Amino acid sequence: MASFIIEGGQRLKGTIVPQGAKNEVLQIICATLLTPETVTIENVPDILDVNNLISLLIKMGVSVSRSGEGRYSFKADNVDMEYLESADFLKSCSSLRGSVMLMGPLLARFGSALISKPGGDKIGRRRLDTHLVGLQKLGAAFELDNENQTYRLSAKQLKGCYMLLDEASVTGTANIVMAAVLAKGKTTIYNAACEPYLQQLCKMLNNMGAKISGIASNLLTIEGVDALGGCTHRVLPDMIEVGSFIGMAAMTKSELTIKDVSFENLGIIPESFRRLGINFEQKGDDIYIPSQENYQIESFIDGSIMTISDAPWPGLTPDLLSVMLVTAIQAKGSVLIHQKMFESRLFFVDKLIDMGAQIILCDPHRAVVIGHNQQFRLKARTMSSPDIRAGIALLIAAMSAEGTSRIDNIEQIDRGYQNLEQRLCNIGAKITRS
Repeated sequence: MASFIIEGGQRLKGTIVPQGAKNEVLQIICATLLTPETVTIENVPDILDVNNLISLLIKMGVSVSRSGEGRYSFKADNVDMEYLESADFLKSCSSLRGSVMLMGPLLARFGSALISKPGGDKIGRRRLDTHLVGLQKLGAAFELDNENQTYRLSAKQLKGCYMLLDEASVTGTANIVMAAVLAKGKTTIYNAACEPYLQQLCKMLNNMGAKISGIASNLLTIEGVDALGGCTHRVLPDMIEVGSFIGMAAMTKSELTIKDVSFENLGIIPESFRRLGINFEQKGDDIYIPSQENYQIESFIDGSIMTISDAPWPGLTPDLLSVMLVTAIQAKGSVLIHQKMFESRLFFVDKLIDMGAQIILCDPHRAVVIGHNQQFRLKARTMSSPDIRAGIALLIAAMSAEGTSRIDNIEQIDRGYQNLEQRLCNIGAKITRS
């Protein structure tokens, strides 16, 4: 088990470029199974979850080649159907959350999909009903093996239909869209997720020959086609990493430029950080954050305490609430962080309280942060990262703390952040891996 050793109190200065978006590329890689032709993907991040998914596709018989930094080509013209029934395949799926998005492509192109209950962060229940019900509405037969924790879907021919999703699940919408593009007839998906990463998936599929309209809305219409071809697709910058760097700059009183952020695709994220009192300037497609000795949380117009909560796009992504919570620790004022989607995602705050943060955990979904206004430094501690986003929040806390901290189980951070310690050391941090 690897660890980060962090010497706190270092101010950052310089420029950093966000990696390709983890949550987009997992969908995009799965979509390469929809065609026997070559699909080339650019700006692929070198992170554990992505590398594990690529390794799984290679085991499945997909030809994968790397032609440059972050540039991969996939050719799924000889998929090993026997391997898809193997214990090794199911074991790989069980340790990788992104494997759930193999269901739609495999079902659409090959008529069947067997997958084990996927792994991922321990952040509470993450049900698959939206995925499975949607695929059943397209005509798939579904079998659940409770003993082995596997799901099997099969269909000779998927047929388009109208469906109203019970939740605007991003991965659920992605799975259904990837299945519907090869279904017979028209599919209409209402209450579809419309995050930029889902938009990117739809745009790529259209470049491959799909017929998807309503992109960027919650009402998608898909005219099924007989086959898809190859294409080249570039992955967006990771909005979660952009937000992480904004919070990091504020907590460490640093002057930082975040390059090439695709600002138009950040949605409400910049304004949410501005509500915490963080100043920044958009310069073209970059974000410049000046060094701030203090930042003050806004109140609502009626004077009530600021509440920051997650919501389906265009609301605030839940993946950034951990970062916003830790950033509020050194603000002036108070804020209620309301994590609606996952009931275990706030349980890392006990580690922040041990460091000296003033946080009241109201229940599994809500925490009140009473800011120090930079009057008291957090104290260094030895901690363990429970999941990707809590891990980056703990790292930000440690970078701002007095003394040397240790974060264990950083494999969780590696799942979502590429070569993070080296990139941060290049702009002034003091972080070593042990």
